[in-house]
Amino acid sequence: MNRDRIAMAVTRIERATSIDEQARMAEVRAMGFVPAEVGPEIPMAPARGPVRMLDMMASYPKGDDGFEIKAAGFLGRKTLQRADSFDVMAAKAARHKKQSPFSPAQVAMGRFYRDLVEKHESAGVKCSSLESLSQRSAGSGGDFMGAVLRDRERITVLRKRIGSGSAMVVRRIRPSDRGSRVTIMDRRLVDIVCLEDGTITDVLRKHGWGDDAKLRAALQQALAMVLDRMMGPVRRGGASVAHFGKGCLPIWGSEAGNG
Repeated sequence: MNRDRIAMAVTRIERATSIDEQARMAEVRAMGFVPAEVGPEIPMAPARGPVRMLDMMASYPKGDDGFEIKAAGFLGRKTLQRADSFDVMAAKAARHKKQSPFSPAQVAMGRFYRDLVEKHESAGVKCSSLESLSQRSAGSGGDFMGAVLRDRERITVLRKRIGSGSAMVVRRIRPSDRGSRVTIMDRRLVDIVCLEDGTITDVLRKHGWGDDAKLRAALQQALAMVLDRMMGPVRRGGASVAHFGKGCLPIWGSEAGNG
């Protein structure tokens, strides 16, 4: 009789374990889901991380001398692009019927900073001094070294604009509402979101803060203020939209030399 009870208990445990394992595997497979709109060539890959679906666009002739931008995917298919932290936070806000927490200009600034830092670090001269790079740029490969120096100078300008302080918006929250009292510095806030693909919740967790709506809103506001500051001063009567890239005077201007 006891043997029968033990056998029944073992059977129930094995069945429950099997169900849990099936649910876990189903959750893992769902993380790598590939929409039918992108076609069968893109494989299911849970390790790919969050992605967003978009159309590949191209310019096509229209009339005698005109052009139009329209989807150019093979057989009308879309493609997948790995989602960054801004995409993830915007998707989360959309699920709650809210607007994206950051403006298009702020998102562009964060991505520009990320691309610039990744490009500079991939050059393999992260620990070189400016003096040695200047001497090397005088010989062969001067154009490459000159570009590396310019990128480094731009990163320095942006990080000076970020500053070494902590967010005023966050400091106004009472200690009893913060959880742990570890200070979140502006530079660390920007780097976690822009360079490490972390969300606002990840920033709070890494600093030991309690994760609640009031703290997230305060930190979103703090990050938005830093991103605005990174764009540089806005001149009166000038354009209200910043364009990042070649000839970008609103960002660098005469400030590049003295930060």
